[in-house]
Amino acid sequence: MTTPQSMPTTRRRGPAALQSPGFRRLTTAWVFTNLADSALYLMLAVWLKDLTGSDAAAALTFVMLGVPALLAPVLGQVADRFSRKRTLVLANLAVAAVVLTLLLVDSASQIVWIYGVVLAYAMVAYLTAAAQTGLVRDLLPDEHLASGNGLLSSIDQSLRLVSPLLGTALYAVWGPHAVVLLTAGAFVVAAGLLTTVQVRESEPETADQRGTYWTQLTAGFRHLAGIPVLGRLTIILAIAFGVTGLVNVAIFPIIEQGLGLQPESLGPLVSIQGLGAVVAGLTAAAVISRWGEVRVFAIGVVLLALGMAPTMTSSLPAVVVGLAAVGFGVTWTVVSFITLRQRLTPPRLQGRTGAATAIAINLPQTLVTLVGAAVLGLVDYRLLILVTVVIALVSLVLLPRSGRDSAPAPAPETLAG
Repeated sequence: MTTPQSMPTTRRRGPAALQSPGFRRLTTAWVFTNLADSALYLMLAVWLKDLTGSDAAAALTFVMLGVPALLAPVLGQVADRFSRKRTLVLANLAVAAVVLTLLLVDSASQIVWIYGVVLAYAMVAYLTAAAQTGLVRDLLPDEHLASGNGLLSSIDQSLRLVSPLLGTALYAVWGPHAVVLLTAGAFVVAAGLLTTVQVRESEPETADQRGTYWTQLTAGFRHLAGIPVLGRLTIILAIAFGVTGLVNVAIFPIIEQGLGLQPESLGPLVSIQGLGAVVAGLTAAAVISRWGEVRVFAIGVVLLALGMAPTMTSSLPAVVVGLAAVGFGVTWTVVSFITLRQRLTPPRLQGRTGAATAIAINLPQTLVTLVGAAVLGLVDYRLLILVTVVIALVSLVLLPRSGRDSAPAPAPETLAG
């Protein structure tokens, strides 16, 4: 008779996080929400351009997408106060309803309504991001967090390559309302899938544990600052990602002056970066398991910095390789940081630390982009790239040394059924 020790074992294939049935459902819902998101945001800019004939009106779409970042701490607090699963379901249904109101828009006189929808849509996106990071922490054990985060990142980047093409194709053939219907339908499907996720969620904090409103609001920032390894990596993240705002404003000089290409080449070049990010997301769990979060974080920042260096040249092959390295670097940096942050953060603080991370990334980058736009006409664009590379690399002097600033994972909290 075969004993348990002698029975053959079946090797599981694919990301380890998919062993969790709840995470599999969450991942499927993530596919639909990202399909909707990537198809919609670019189409809205094109629609505004067609309605108004104004490049500025179209560009304002992306400004509106970023403005709700200022509310991220409040939205993170909401995500930590209530059921993450219920929050995600209701948020997806709400955003579907809001997007459907765009079916009433048919003239340039209604562009203010489009901007209002974009603002509401972006606000919900920050809320769902905060709720999802907490739900992932409730669904997965520590050893599967990197796998889960890497998979979600790869899905996100993959659909960013495909969905905008789908959205713009639908727009060209059947008009904006076809994209609106596709987007709303995808959010409704995602909400339905999320209702089937089986999870034992961590209990919200009691009134005594929450403290004052200001204490609750700033808890995410204070937690990141209070754990040395997270505090140091957050500062590096803010510096390294923030300074890339200089490259954002230099992108068209890179294409036109450096490479001698037309502005339309931006799409294919961004796709190269996206392909690097997809592969990085699929490999993140393996490299984190081998080297640890901090080391992979550092490698990611180095790849991000060195990958931008070729954009100072006129060599298209070098720029292509560099952009692929940037995609790798950004993804490895983000996945390793999120994994470490989730592991070292109590379950009911996940939303607020996620919101604090969003502020640390988005606010410095926005400010640096404004500075870069102001000086672009005064200095050679290659100087901006050089400054970006140097500052990103120098930020690594803050990197924790050989576990000196590490911290144990927090004790698990009581789980609610």
